[in-house]
Amino acid sequence: MRGETVESVHFGAIAVVNVRGDLVAWYGEPSTVTFVRSTAKPFQALPFVEKGGPATFKMTPREIALICASHSGTDEHFRVLHQLQKKIGITEKALLCGTHWPFHRPTAKLMADRGERPTPNRHNCSGKHTGILAHAKLENAPLENYIDPEHPVQRSILQTLSEMCSLEAEEIKIGIDGCSVPSFAMPMYNMALAWARLVDPRELAPKKAEACRTITSAMVSHPNMVAGPGRLDTRLMEVAQGKIVAKGGAEAYQGIGLPPGTLGPGSQALGIAVKIADGDMRRRAKAAVVLEILRQLKALTEQEMTALEEFGPRQTVRNHRGLVVGQGQPCFDLEVTR
Repeated sequence: MRGETVESVHFGAIAVVNVRGDLVAWYGEPSTVTFVRSTAKPFQALPFVEKGGPATFKMTPREIALICASHSGTDEHFRVLHQLQKKIGITEKALLCGTHWPFHRPTAKLMADRGERPTPNRHNCSGKHTGILAHAKLENAPLENYIDPEHPVQRSILQTLSEMCSLEAEEIKIGIDGCSVPSFAMPMYNMALAWARLVDPRELAPKKAEACRTITSAMVSHPNMVAGPGRLDTRLMEVAQGKIVAKGGAEAYQGIGLPPGTLGPGSQALGIAVKIADGDMRRRAKAAVVLEILRQLKALTEQEMTALEEFGPRQTVRNHRGLVVGQGQPCFDLEVTR
């Protein structure tokens, strides 16, 4: 709102699902089919972890978190990634993700001041690509074409994702992501179901269940590896201290897992999928909507909500002089199954 008048509205959809597959809350159309983008990263790492990849390459939890990440390209991310690649026996030259400047603006400025250009390890998806290459080495599969949808590792990832979200592999639509690997489109309901299973894997096969626990433990123990300073995923997991697992994706997609007990003693695990329809290019709607969902579900305490208030739910609109000229706020109530 600018003044007292509505100026812009963002539309979207929300699905909240338990491990049994019950749609427990929603807004808009939870069966909306759209690309999950980087929200899939923990699931892209899952078959590698399930097959014992971290033990083979002596990976630390910090490194496991990084292969599930959309990291900010800080010097810390760069160092950890370089160390991991040495363990695997590759260099960043093997990565086919391309390059971009770090999301972390202070790092990008320092690099520019030094006359340094970004290399693949500064790319936010370089952790995922390093994990996929490690998976290929684990399987003695080719490294050169690891981004090909027909590559054995990509087929393994698709099969694992289909199991986690209860869709046949043929039902998952395939596109090409910004970093050149396959990207997956599916109903939001099914992505939310996969997130519920990720944080409560008790009904999965033992090795897959243990792999899920390894991934979620690494992410909540090292949230700075998953995104970076001041970013939503990192701050959610820092503040919630194990109550929330979060991974966002491009074009305003978000996946969240609430482990058993998050909503109180004996409460069920929930998976949440969120999509802002217009892609939220100004990055003002998704975070506010996520905080409002968590508020309505009572997943965060008042103190935790206060610690996250820079993201919402209410936001202050300022002009170029810093004057307050309006506000942004969520305007939805979750539909809840009774």
